[in-house]
Amino acid sequence: MNKTVVRAAKVLCRDLRKRSTRSEQIFWDAVRDRKILGKKFLRQYPIFFQYTNRNAFFIADFYCHEKRLVVEIDGKNHDLQKEYDELRSYIINNMGINVIRFRNGQIVNNLEGVLVRLKTVLYEGTHPESLS
Repeated sequence: MNKTVVRAAKVLCRDLRKRSTRSEQIFWDAVRDRKILGKKFLRQYPIFFQYTNRNAFFIADFYCHEKRLVVEIDGKNHDLQKEYDELRSYIINNMGINVIRFRNGQIVNNLEGVLVRLKTVLYEGTHPESLS
């Protein structure tokens, strides 16, 4: 991987961690320190890949390496970028990583329900889309 791309990803990840949304902070407080089934989650984690012979990356809101699971917390801006989110999930899925998405409102208003769904995916190894 190109060192310049890796450095850019690190800087961006650090900045995003400093500017976490309310929903991201609530979710982070719920999953950090292996609070969910003993699984370690990382926040604002870069996922590197090759696209049209170029180095690229996405930044996952949260990532569980042991289960190869990305957790995305979607706000209103995601209503305007559905195609981009679908392409992003497609690329990440093709890397052997599952993606599960929650809306800000789900985190704020029904954190317990979100955590139950997350535990199901983690415990059973269920593909997230099969639970929708």
